[in-house]
Amino acid sequence: MVGLAFMSPALVVLIGFFFLPVVLTAVFAFTNMSTSTGISGGSYVVTGNLLTALKENGVPVEIADALSKASFVVDPEGIAKARDAGTDPAFLAEIEQQLGGRTFTDERLFERELKTLQHRPRSIRDLKLAVDQFELSILNSRFTSESAARQAIATFLPSAPADTVDQIVEASYTGWTWTTANFKQLFSTSDTWRIVLNTVFYVAVTLSFTVFVGLFLAVTTFYLPAGAASAFSMLWLLPRITPIVLYAVMWKWFTWEGGFLYTAADALGLPAFNYMKGSVPTAWTIVIMVNGFIGAAFAMILFSSALKAIPVQQLWASEVDGASRWQQIRYIILPHLRWPILFVTSYQTLSLLSSYQEIWLTTNGGPGRTTTVWALESFNTALNSYTGNLQYGLGAAMALILVIVGVSLSIIYLRLFRFDELLGRPKIEF
Repeated sequence: MVGLAFMSPALVVLIGFFFLPVVLTAVFAFTNMSTSTGISGGSYVVTGNLLTALKENGVPVEIADALSKASFVVDPEGIAKARDAGTDPAFLAEIEQQLGGRTFTDERLFERELKTLQHRPRSIRDLKLAVDQFELSILNSRFTSESAARQAIATFLPSAPADTVDQIVEASYTGWTWTTANFKQLFSTSDTWRIVLNTVFYVAVTLSFTVFVGLFLAVTTFYLPAGAASAFSMLWLLPRITPIVLYAVMWKWFTWEGGFLYTAADALGLPAFNYMKGSVPTAWTIVIMVNGFIGAAFAMILFSSALKAIPVQQLWASEVDGASRWQQIRYIILPHLRWPILFVTSYQTLSLLSSYQEIWLTTNGGPGRTTTVWALESFNTALNSYTGNLQYGLGAAMALILVIVGVSLSIIYLRLFRFDELLGRPKIEF
């Protein structure tokens, strides 16, 4: 019980900051939540954009056009509505007497009939105001229940097939619903596979840069004098400890028009342009270096710590045997760094899969969307859409796929790299 009490804060943090977000992401992934649907219940509205979408999804053009047309019905409801709007009672009485029960499919025809009445208003504006009170249209009308929407649609489409009416009613709902359409959309669009390829390329190249540069820095500082090694290490830690926004601004100053690299290239007669966004190869180079230096600083710290754990007697003995620096690295240092290298590889893979801040603050996925990766696309879809309609459900579906990929890679790394041996009991007891 005492042990459980000590573990309870960690369990609360684990559940609140890891399991709960994952569960909520999984829930939202199976909805069509967006800023247009909201997160609460909605209503049923037939709009012009909806009718256009219905035509594209197979609804006959004549049925969609019928919903877009307005009719003018002289009935008690219209009379009461006109009376509430302040229409002249004598004019209303004349309308009810001479035109009651009639339906007009054309607004001009209805106006022409009203103009023949003796008590018609002399102002065109007042006449049109009276006409509007008798208008009956489903377009942009809001219905709070499915039955009311279905009844209204059936009134305008008395001969429409039942499945077509069902399709229109379902499409007109403005609230969120449970759906698997997010995953169908992701696996059916060409943009998805382009983003997947971008992500694989970004993770593979940046990971290679991180491991090799971090290993090179650690080994280099290992052979330097203590003072020089400390100064060198501090300089390479700057990308890791610098606030990300300031770090991105520094790279922009370095690569944008008028920056250091631009000015130097211009002075040397080389092509000078915005290297961060001016071309795809330079944009990818900047993205990989921006993230690679941060990861290399992290890898250098781990590798340097592991190097200090190597018994110095092994290195002395190898020097006595005439081993060169390269032979020391190959036969002594690298075998000792096996576990740190595997850990950095697995950790940085998962970190790069979920990272987007550096790309967002530098290239923002450009030029075009050539440097857009999965995590950045998920963020933009759910929280930063240029169209203004934030698609929470689709963004959550992308995030859920990322979680599944991350967990799968973790299991593969645990089995492939045999981390159980690292965590297991030592085979030699001292």
